[in-house]
Amino acid sequence: MNLPMRINFDEKDYTYTILTKGITKDTSTIHINLNDKDYQLVCNAKGDWDAIDETVSDHPGLLKAIGRNIKLRYRL
Repeated sequence: MNLPMRINFDEKDYTYTILTKGITKDTSTIHINLNDKDYQLVCNAKGDWDAIDETVSDHPGLLKAIGRNIKLRYRL
């Protein structure tokens, strides 16, 4: 069972769930669920996490912040 994680972005609280199991330093793709939509975050060459197939309405800044949050949480 995945527990929801929280993040505050632009003075609003968001809750997301990490769908990927067993995240390690070798993990290059992470699946998350945010607002009942699934997103795939991929690690780029700089070590930052970006969403694949994101649109402007998907809040790319929020998805980058979630990627940073996961990176810090799992020490990636």
